[in-house]
Amino acid sequence: MLLQELKEEAFKLSPSDRLALVSAIIESLQNTSNSQTERSAAIRRMRGLLKTEQLAPTDKEVVAMLEERRVERYLQ
Repeated sequence: MLLQELKEEAFKLSPSDRLALVSAIIESLQNTSNSQTERSAAIRRMRGLLKTEQLAPTDKEVVAMLEERRVERYLQ
C-alpha cells in the first residue's frame, strides 16, 4: 500500500481509531530506536572482544592459512 493510499484510509477511520493508529506507529518507532541502540552497544562489545595485541596477518600469511585449511579439509 502506498503512503498516499494509507493516508486516505486513515482519514476514513474514526477519531479514536486514528489515535490508536498513531499510538501504534509511535510505539513501533520507539521499539526501532531501542533495537538500534541495543544493536550498536552489542557491536561495540563485540569489537572490544576482537581487539588483540597481534598485528593483522599479511596477505601471504592469509594465503598460507587458506592453503593449510584446504589441505586439512580435502587431503585428510
